[in-house]
Amino acid sequence: MLIASDTVVSFHYTLTDASGEVLDSSRGREPVAYLHGHGQLFPALERQLTGLTDGAHATLVVPAADGYGERRPELTVSVRRDQFPVDADLVVGSQVMAQGTKEPMVFTIAKVEGDTVLLDGNHPLAGKDLYFEVEVIHVRAATPEELAHGHIHDGSHRH
Repeated sequence: MLIASDTVVSFHYTLTDASGEVLDSSRGREPVAYLHGHGQLFPALERQLTGLTDGAHATLVVPAADGYGERRPELTVSVRRDQFPVDADLVVGSQVMAQGTKEPMVFTIAKVEGDTVLLDGNHPLAGKDLYFEVEVIHVRAATPEELAHGHIHDGSHRH
């Protein structure tokens, strides 16, 4: 069966960046399963999966703008060290939660220099093209119940 709107798709993936560094993979875990055409993946990835079938292998590229977006410099902010608890372990690369203008935001500590901490509110993969090596495991028609609920059911589903 071809991947099309209203099909349930399961696939394995390995995600890399432009240099080939592995960022994530479903190998060694259950394959990703989703309801195609219902906004559960990046639209650019879903478009490229359309038309593939059971057993297909493909390399799919999601440009940065269609993945986590381009980096936005305005999401980088310097704050004073004394804005953090005295015992806070401020390690570059770790994440902290802070109140944004409307809701809480996750920031990555980008730099600690003297009494200044540089926080980056961009997603860690913002500005990066995403390279997916995929293997389609199975494609089937969604059930009427799955379509009504807008997600797949794996046999343990309860509302």
